[in-house]
Amino acid sequence: MTLSKTSQDASASQATASADSPLHGVVLGLAAFLALSFMTLFAKLLSDRLNVVEIAFWRNIVALMPFAVLLAFPSQRGFLRIRSRPGIIAIRALIGTGNVVMVFGAFSLLPMANATTVLFASVLFMPVLGMIFLGEAVGPYRATAVLVGFAGVLIVVQPGAGGEDWSLVGTACALGGAFAAATLGVILRLLGQSEAPQAVTFYFLFIGMLILAPAMPFFGHVPGWTDLPYILGLGISGFLMQICMTMAFKYAPAGLIAPLNYTQIIWAMLFGWLIFSEMPTVNILGGAAIIISSSLIVIMRERYLARQGRLKRQAADETTPKNL
Repeated sequence: MTLSKTSQDASASQATASADSPLHGVVLGLAAFLALSFMTLFAKLLSDRLNVVEIAFWRNIVALMPFAVLLAFPSQRGFLRIRSRPGIIAIRALIGTGNVVMVFGAFSLLPMANATTVLFASVLFMPVLGMIFLGEAVGPYRATAVLVGFAGVLIVVQPGAGGEDWSLVGTACALGGAFAAATLGVILRLLGQSEAPQAVTFYFLFIGMLILAPAMPFFGHVPGWTDLPYILGLGISGFLMQICMTMAFKYAPAGLIAPLNYTQIIWAMLFGWLIFSEMPTVNILGGAAIIISSSLIVIMRERYLARQGRLKRQAADETTPKNL
């Protein structure tokens, strides 16, 4: 009996070790954020001809195609099983779909580096939401980091000082997207632990498609042939981002994956420069440095508080966007 239990414990330890592979997690995280950058690039390219609502709808349609293939085989339908509460899945899809529309709206109206930088503010919303909804005390470290971070947001947007790059609606969309991402981080972290990556991705895309479908008669157009490569790229990159992101959190701790989020600014500046002739200004670079530094301080502080058992929710490093 003792031998059997020891053998079982050893097997469990080996399974845990095989599941915990930081290098695999980092590679998957980098791939996920690269795919996310490509997805926002395709959305921006399409925004000259299509409404952001229909861009989000077509993105979901294309990303669901691999699942349609799986559904044709009864033996492959196991990903339809929901292990947690279905209501959480539905809430994630509702908030996540609003997030996608706002993010696409931000990229359609702002230079890529501007939109990406403002979206980094999602981590800064976390202590505020924790204080309002969970009654968490926000100490001087996080309070100062949040205030400095939002000062960085003001440096980035500079109302009235950015000329044609300035867009009130675009910045409002970016801030709304950041807030929605933070909200998802407060209430939905457990999905990554209890659900298979395929289930999380499928139900987000499927329910999001159903939410957007009623708006298509009002916003939709028949895409032209020149739009199809971008629509396919949008859906494929979105699908790959979802899968890679969810798997990254299976292989590595969130604290290791979260900082990789900031590699998006590199791709945003590169794509903006090569494709749209967008050169990041001094205020964008300075504001991005402030926002990223402040966000990392919040992440590290909340990790410390979580280890001390002083947070009622998961730490901010576990709110890396998994909802696009």
